[in-house]
Amino acid sequence: MFLNIVIASLAMVAVFSAVSPSFAESVDTQTTITPINSSVGLEKTIVPFHTPKENKLPWGFVEGKIANPVEGHPVIIQIYKVDEAVHFAQTNVHKDGSYEYKFRVRDMTNDIVTKVFEGDYTVKIFKVVYLDKSTTFA
Repeated sequence: MFLNIVIASLAMVAVFSAVSPSFAESVDTQTTITPINSSVGLEKTIVPFHTPKENKLPWGFVEGKIANPVEGHPVIIQIYKVDEAVHFAQTNVHKDGSYEYKFRVRDMTNDIVTKVFEGDYTVKIFKVVYLDKSTTFA
């Protein structure tokens, strides 16, 4: 599964990815799978992201590709600052297993700038997946 979280700034502030494009830096992610039944489970991935104070561009996004998605189950995205929930969303999974969710990190209305996100956050991403029969769970 490839996971990218992108927060835009000037050119590009940071891309957190399991695969590291030339302009990105690699970040450790935490992924766990909790079985729901004998064939499907809930995969949870936790990834940090940072929006710098000098951010000038308005959008960030969460995207990825699920190798073994269960049809009909959206991806749930939760964003936390410390332990406080600040943004929840869900997005559909395409037939190829890919998903994307775009969100505002900065807004400008009537020449007034509102920083929706600034600083350090934790992103939790939940996906329903088919279990690999060779995987064992404690």
